[in-house]
Amino acid sequence: MTTAARQIPEALEGTDAMVRGAPRAQALRRLLRQRNARLGLVILGILVFMAISADVISTHDPIQVLIGREEGVVKRADPCIHILGCPTDTPQHILGTDGNVRDFYSRIVHGARVSLVIGFITVGFAIIIGTVLGAIAGYAGGGVDNLIMRIMDVFLVFPALLLAITIVAVLGPGLTNAMIAIGIVAIPIYARVMRASVMSVKEQDYVTAARAMGESPFGILIRRVAPNAMTPLIVQGTLGIAAAILDVAALSFLGLGAQHPTAEWGAMIGLERNQIFTAPHLIIAPGIALAMTVLGFNLLGDGLRDALDPRLNQ
Repeated sequence: MTTAARQIPEALEGTDAMVRGAPRAQALRRLLRQRNARLGLVILGILVFMAISADVISTHDPIQVLIGREEGVVKRADPCIHILGCPTDTPQHILGTDGNVRDFYSRIVHGARVSLVIGFITVGFAIIIGTVLGAIAGYAGGGVDNLIMRIMDVFLVFPALLLAITIVAVLGPGLTNAMIAIGIVAIPIYARVMRASVMSVKEQDYVTAARAMGESPFGILIRRVAPNAMTPLIVQGTLGIAAAILDVAALSFLGLGAQHPTAEWGAMIGLERNQIFTAPHLIIAPGIALAMTVLGFNLLGDGLRDALDPRLNQ
């Protein structure tokens, strides 16, 4: 084979790669043109920075009780920053101290790391199981579809938070069990999204052609249908991370999620919930952190929906 002949397949492969990459680049450009998505990315960028550099930018150990380690420190102290006029003989704590005499700013910063872990692991768990169940139900159809989706409907009958509380009550309080409970509650959402997407994709011409060429049903589902049915899951997963963080925070607020001394925003609010009038910053600070995190993921999810939906970009 001549050199020119060998170069033709290589050129075709390069062209195919460019064609495959083009829709992704276009989707990214559409995403970055969305004002909401840009704002969401900025908020989440700050959150990720806090999570990655928490050990560097925090001023104290988030679980260290400061009694006996700092002279003059008291519980629920007001915020004190020396360069802003706070007396130098008062220990510096950017957001004061909590009821257990721990630096509150350091706990807020480390809470970003905990929240990201909660969001990604919980949603990842739910997406994996929901995707498998939804793909099987949507592609197989018939009795298999009916059985799987009726089981999902049973889960959807119960209020999500109430079902999560029941699951945690059975498994026992703890952050891991709270994440499992929220993940289980979210499985039907992703299963239904994946089922609907698979049912749409499996009717496409390229799937029919693969079936006519003798490709196995499993191969068609894995190589043809599932990869092209993932777009709605990406959007739903982004929005689901915000919901998972908020739901686990609610369980922690009730004492069923993160346990002492874990720096988790919901647990921090629950611990100081009776101090709304005497030390409001202990509730407002983690509340703002939670609100901004949820806002960031919601804005990014809305931007992804607009960027990945071709009907909105015609």
